[in-house]
Amino acid sequence: MALKQYKPTSPGQRGLVLVDRSQLHKGAPVKKLTEGLSKKGGRNNNGRITARRRGGGHKRTYRVIDFKRRKWDMEATIERIEYDPNRSAFIALITYEDGEQAYIIAPQRVGAGDKVVASAKADVKPGNAMPLSAVPIGTIVHNVELKAGAGGKIARSAGTYVQLVGRDQAMPFCV
Repeated sequence: MALKQYKPTSPGQRGLVLVDRSQLHKGAPVKKLTEGLSKKGGRNNNGRITARRRGGGHKRTYRVIDFKRRKWDMEATIERIEYDPNRSAFIALITYEDGEQAYIIAPQRVGAGDKVVASAKADVKPGNAMPLSAVPIGTIVHNVELKAGAGGKIARSAGTYVQLVGRDQAMPFCV
């Protein structure tokens, strides 16, 4: 997504830069990929306030995100980029070759119609998922797993990334 820079028509607007959301999908999310989300309002399981001054806000539905990308060697097409009220990053709706749909975190420089794949021998480009053993050193990645198969835990919010700086040959770890 591009950035919108505003002209300094007032002191408060000087230096204002916002994300351009004109390319985002304007309709509702895919219903089978959403779940209900109840608000806690700072209350615990007994209904007592444990975190003060919480609550309110607009009603949300939770979008189920595929952090694991376990459909190996099956190409998927990005259908659209959507806004997600539950996270700072945008999400991408992908459709696999067999027709199954899923939401993933949308990386930078991807758009509708792009192809993504999860494979050990995938090209190093935005949107592709692969094991860290197949990623070249120095590559910038996001949505990184701490344990193999557990799903991405690191660098999932907007603008965050991890750079692979080395591998330990004795142990199967990356730095």
